[in-house]
Amino acid sequence: MSRGPALAEGVPVAALSGVAVSLLEEDMGSGRLSRRQFAGRVSAAMGAVLVAPEIVRSVAGARQPKGVPENVVQLNSNENPYGPSEKARAAMTRSQAVAARYPDAFETQMAEEIAKLHGVPAENVVLGCGSGEILRMADMAFLAPGKNVVVAEPTFEAVLGYARVTRAEAVKVPLTADFRHDLPAMAAACNANTGLVYVCNPNNPTGTIVTRDELAAFIDRAPKSATLLIDEAYHHFVEDPKYASAFDWMGKAPNVVVVRTFSKIYGMAGMRLGYAVGTKENIAAMRAHVIWSNANAAVLEAALASLADANHVPRYRKLMNDTRRWLCSELKKDGRRYIPSEANFVMIDAGGDVKPVIEAFRKRNILVGRKFPSMENWLRISIGTQKEMEAFVAGLREIVPARAGKAA
Repeated sequence: MSRGPALAEGVPVAALSGVAVSLLEEDMGSGRLSRRQFAGRVSAAMGAVLVAPEIVRSVAGARQPKGVPENVVQLNSNENPYGPSEKARAAMTRSQAVAARYPDAFETQMAEEIAKLHGVPAENVVLGCGSGEILRMADMAFLAPGKNVVVAEPTFEAVLGYARVTRAEAVKVPLTADFRHDLPAMAAACNANTGLVYVCNPNNPTGTIVTRDELAAFIDRAPKSATLLIDEAYHHFVEDPKYASAFDWMGKAPNVVVVRTFSKIYGMAGMRLGYAVGTKENIAAMRAHVIWSNANAAVLEAALASLADANHVPRYRKLMNDTRRWLCSELKKDGRRYIPSEANFVMIDAGGDVKPVIEAFRKRNILVGRKFPSMENWLRISIGTQKEMEAFVAGLREIVPARAGKAA
């Protein structure tokens, strides 16, 4: 397949480098049926994504979408503010040479690379348009009227949103006193009708983890008839030695399905690519609900380049975690309560309803996280650049003056 070096018209080569970036390890999947085999089974299709000049500009200099101020500080969606690897940006540009062709070959290659990374056959991997589509596939495959899905409260809401479409019952289990998944209670909440148990580790929005021992006990105790969907979107940021990826149980626990994404540390939230790995049978059940041609040449080329770049993950893990530590040290100075995090965001106790706090930040051109109904006094802050975090701290000290007391 020809892959020419054509650049978007009017985009200089220098624009491709943007932020100095590189990249390491993991994430991607396919292993799905061919496009033609899907034609008779799926009812929806995705349009192709064109790589416009704005996409290959550096993140710092990118044009904002309509309605978003030019100089806004975006700390509301847990993104990597530094963007994709330099190699990934160059790959996005190269992909314009094949924009007229369906990306079947790249999908196959992607599945093979993910399979190699995790030591499984390619048929055990499925790609999604971001991990959001992966979660939808799981709900469609394992839930139905009369079934239930067990989740922590709060956690990432997408699984519950899609579950409503299947008319499955939601069973919400409160977090522990230290804001972590209560896995023993979640296992106890399962019954013969449980089709899916969703564990976000680290958890969004709290940034907390469950440990290896806790996960092992949960996998052993949860019903084997229920699919255990372990979402590891923030896996790359974790430093706690007690943490373990659910990939450690791959091949040992047939009901475990692990979800990963390129949206977080890989800096490609706007490009949309996620994947799941599980048994051949579970992945086949999910693949039956995949959107036809759900990945595009630009993101597939960029993801392949990312996996071949050994510097991006360790570099940006350190950079963003160091910035998170700086933020937490400032919160401690102010005597503020916050939840220790193993992800690229932190939950801060605002001392009252966060809605007016969110609006006050918006007026300062700083976008912060949404309100979570079960934690309405807590404000989720994504980790941005050092300059952006300094702007946030300055704004916080004006909007919610520091209180005397000891931080969490």
